[in-house]
Amino acid sequence: MTVTILSESLVLPCGATLPNRLCKAAMTEGLATKAGEASDALIQLYGIWSDGGAGLLLSGNVLIDAYHLERPGNVVIDGVLTDSNRERLTAWASAATRNGNHFWAQISHAGRQTQKVVNPHPKAPSAVKLGLPGGQFGEPIELSRDEIQELVDRFANCADALKSCGFTGVQIHAAHGYLMSQFLSPRSNQRTDEYGGSLENRARLLLEVFRAVRSRVGADFPVAVKLNSADFQRGGFDFEESLQVAHWLQDEGVDLIEVSGGTYEQPKLLNLEGIEPVDEQKVAASTLAREAYFVDFTRAMRQTLKVPLMVTGGLRKRSAMEEVISSGAADVVGLGRPMCVMTDAPKQLLSGLEELPRYENQLSLLPSWLGFLSFFKLFRTIGAFATQYWYYEQIALVGEQGKAADELTVLSATKKQTKRANEWLKGRAPAPK
Repeated sequence: MTVTILSESLVLPCGATLPNRLCKAAMTEGLATKAGEASDALIQLYGIWSDGGAGLLLSGNVLIDAYHLERPGNVVIDGVLTDSNRERLTAWASAATRNGNHFWAQISHAGRQTQKVVNPHPKAPSAVKLGLPGGQFGEPIELSRDEIQELVDRFANCADALKSCGFTGVQIHAAHGYLMSQFLSPRSNQRTDEYGGSLENRARLLLEVFRAVRSRVGADFPVAVKLNSADFQRGGFDFEESLQVAHWLQDEGVDLIEVSGGTYEQPKLLNLEGIEPVDEQKVAASTLAREAYFVDFTRAMRQTLKVPLMVTGGLRKRSAMEEVISSGAADVVGLGRPMCVMTDAPKQLLSGLEELPRYENQLSLLPSWLGFLSFFKLFRTIGAFATQYWYYEQIALVGEQGKAADELTVLSATKKQTKRANEWLKGRAPAPK
């Protein structure tokens, strides 16, 4: 193994130790059974990723409500575990930790970002519809105070169940426009009660959820939070607010904050333009930002925060990852899309590989003779989202067949992923009114 700062261990505030500084970042899998249980494919997938050398694996969204999914095929922990669900979760955790690494579940509720085919009227902080064309998302219904308190219990129950099944930590998803992120944003949270208005009120649910989870899992179990550095939308959650929320989480005893950004409306997490101009956030710029989307924000946060920070998004060069850690900008580097194909990317980096492949540079939905359409923002955005289906299908193939198929075309992957979703939805009971 090459001597690199990436191979150093990290002791978290709770006392748990990550064996190295590389994390398989959370990526949606869509491989659960129709009952929301971990499938054989999901278990095989994470066993392979455990073999890949990362000190930490983060799952994709594990949902606390079966009718507020991030996508068809999410794992769901909605109430008391059945014997079958417990057995499958235990097998998943066992496979995912078989090399002594950590495996944390990303626990979430999609709120208004629930697709209409799953729930035409999802619950949200306020009845503010997602501002996207295409009609994929329905009209949300404002949560009552009683329903908000039920959410707190659901998150705590979910975390407790995961711990009992062998998961070594949890990450509360408060980024990317999902429910916790919706509460934080004044654009999507227009409540006039104690959960809306001031930042203190908008952050109330996240802090209540964190306290409830910590109370259930104990002081020595890692509890992390994924937090937007900003929504990058005019009038949305901004960097100064994010920094304040991060301080509150640090005071509460959070073990790791993963810094990200954007929403479905402004998909900065994919380094894409949204449907409106990006609201740029002012922090000191660095050359590393050309490779790591959010590293400037973690660098700015580090000036006043002591809690461990994680940055994900765009990092491919080992030298850049080492600079992120050695400079103190972050403590953990998240790897996403490269691990959909190169499942042992962490092991290769730790053995001396200089740079991970950028598969997206060779991917296109459009044939070459229509390449001129990419000059138009709409086609460029559609093409970039279609590319995501290519990565989704690679994840599915690793889980089902044990290896990726990098010769797959974007169009073929999009068709296959659409078919998978439709098959999963067949016969599904409608969401309760």
